Amino acid sequence: MENEKKYCIMIADDDKANLDILSSILMNEYDLRIVRNGKAVLEQVADSPPDLLLLGVMIPGLTGFEVLANLKQVESTHHIPVIFITSLDGEGYEEKGLRLGAVDYITKPFNQGIVLARIRSQIQIVRYIREIERLGMIDALTDIPNRRNFDIRIREEWRREGRTGSSLSMMMVDIDFFKHYNDTYGHPQGDILLRSLASLFTVHLKRPSDFVARLGGEEFAILLSGIDKEGAALMAEKIRAATEEMTVPVTDQNKNTSVTISIGVATLIPDKDTPVEELVEKADKNLYAAKAAGRNRVVAG
Repeated sequence: MENEKKYCIMIADDDKANLDILSSILMNEYDLRIVRNGKAVLEQVADSPPDLLLLGVMIPGLTGFEVLANLKQVESTHHIPVIFITSLDGEGYEEKGLRLGAVDYITKPFNQGIVLARIRSQIQIVRYIREIERLGMIDALTDIPNRRNFDIRIREEWRREGRTGSSLSMMMVDIDFFKHYNDTYGHPQGDILLRSLASLFTVHLKRPSDFVARLGGEEFAILLSGIDKEGAALMAEKIRAATEEMTVPVTDQNKNTSVTISIGVATLIPDKDTPVEELVEKADKNLYAAKAAGRNRVVAG
């Protein structure tokens, strides 16, 4: 199962024999992280969540039950699947773990086939969930983030920049006369244009933190973190100029087409007293101003 090596499993236990056995069973298929007490689990999971947690019931510091209860109370960790590893039997231990939200139990002595089967089953579930989430967050036509994805991302960036005191810039992008383009060349050609623009925007956004999404129809949004209004306006102008120079071939005709875009740019330094909607409204207002001024231009502020 070579393709599962990318999945990370955290093993949390203080029993060296358990760790050695589980590591020997799993090391060829998964990236492993070893943690030896409950407090360390919570600290490391908060910084870098694993794909699956194998959690000892009697781990020092905090019991496995206490660790699981803490994980389930935090939004960023409540989704992590937890399998308890234990030699405890009876006394309602298994029922208690499952009631707290554990997905399975592996009891000692470990049977290699059972361990691998149960872990592979949970990793498969993780894969399915992530694929469903990906499809729900990606625009099917352009294969870039969709409106739902954007709504989540802009709030994340707003909080992040608010903590650092950095600025957050947003571009609201609209294709000029898109209805006329569709009426002239047909909706399939309009789809080709949308995909071409999505690719162009992606090429121009070099930093890992840069983000582009299709909001719907012919409207896109771009987020630039840590860039002041001058830098954001300069980037918007580069994208506008590149779009003007771009040619889009028509599939059923021996000709190329071209379009222009209008861009509204807004830049704010987030703070707790300013709602994120103010950034969106400002970018939208500047987009309206760009279109009212004749289109194919950038209005920033």
